[in-house]
Amino acid sequence: MEKANSKIITFSFAVAGALVGLTVHMLIKAFSGAFGVVAKLADNDLFKHGLPVGAGIVLFAVLQFNPRVFAWGEEVVSEIRKVVWPSRKDTTAMTIVCIVMVLISSVIISSFDLISGFFINYLMK
Repeated sequence: MEKANSKIITFSFAVAGALVGLTVHMLIKAFSGAFGVVAKLADNDLFKHGLPVGAGIVLFAVLQFNPRVFAWGEEVVSEIRKVVWPSRKDTTAMTIVCIVMVLISSVIISSFDLISGFFINYLMK
């Protein structure tokens, strides 16, 4: 395993832990407004701040030190490195094609909507 792969995997697991901590913090805020028991617990700083940080650290440790998960991360990074990314020119061309197709589709759908609206109004009168 390359050292760069190990750094990428560790950083990814740290980001996952931070996201879990943020999610737990937001859930505590949301549930404290809805449930009195959670609101009482949210007054305690250890619960309000310690639980999200602890959840993030626990998730990071579980991901980082589980050999199966770490091996999976190595495989993901090695497969991503094999991807041939399109050039800037190709990406620009594909973006322009997508925008043109969306515009053409919107004109067709809008015209069908306009015609059917006139037809329905004519039938209603």
